[in-house]
Amino acid sequence: MVIYFTGTGNSRYCAEAFAEAVPDALFDCFDSIRSKEPAVLHSDKPWIFCAPTYCWQLPHIFADFIRNSRFEGCRDAYFVMTCGDDIGDVERMLAALCKQKGLRFRGVAEVVMPENYIAMFNVPKPATAQKIIAKAEESIQNAIACVRTGQDFPPYRANFTQKLKTHIVNPVFYAVCVKAKPFYATDACIGCGKCEQVCVLNNIHIKDGKPVWGKDCTHCMACICRCPKEAIEYGNKSQGKPRYVCPPRKKS
Repeated sequence: MVIYFTGTGNSRYCAEAFAEAVPDALFDCFDSIRSKEPAVLHSDKPWIFCAPTYCWQLPHIFADFIRNSRFEGCRDAYFVMTCGDDIGDVERMLAALCKQKGLRFRGVAEVVMPENYIAMFNVPKPATAQKIIAKAEESIQNAIACVRTGQDFPPYRANFTQKLKTHIVNPVFYAVCVKAKPFYATDACIGCGKCEQVCVLNNIHIKDGKPVWGKDCTHCMACICRCPKEAIEYGNKSQGKPRYVCPPRKKS
């Protein structure tokens, strides 16, 4: 079974590629995370977990989803992580997570996709994003080949800088930077409620025709990037930047 978490679609894109090629069932963990109800899942084929990289680690909410859910059947687990640059030093952490769940860790594959973290980095324009996605196809297909032939993903050797980012920068980032307070809606907002619908932590509510953010945020960027009117900003960090949502994958 291919299980994925996504904010703006990059990991969904990869998950759909695996589900089609293996082939296998596709499971979006959005509803489980939002409802805080652990999933009970069964698969006779390897588990393939697809997720973005949040500050050089697996997103905390996705790691919690795995810890709290039950996975029956096959004990093999592959991880596919999308990123704008690199995935950091995640291999040992993922192996430890698998051991905790009684799963056999079969490796992690890095897939570089268009950057979506508009709160801090520049987001590519559509034409550039398409080129990045096309280039990512080689990594996706190489990872698919490993799963189909029963091989482990090649070891991911993190360098010193990647280790520093994963183990030192990540905790500071979550403590200092992951805040919902800077989000606001401009006068372009039409009160459609799309941001409320796509918030995986149920942190956004429409009040008097405008979205209001609570304190529970994971910085997935779904609200700001999926707004049909581009009416959401993150302080002055997002102003003037293009929004990014991964286009649907074309089935072969």
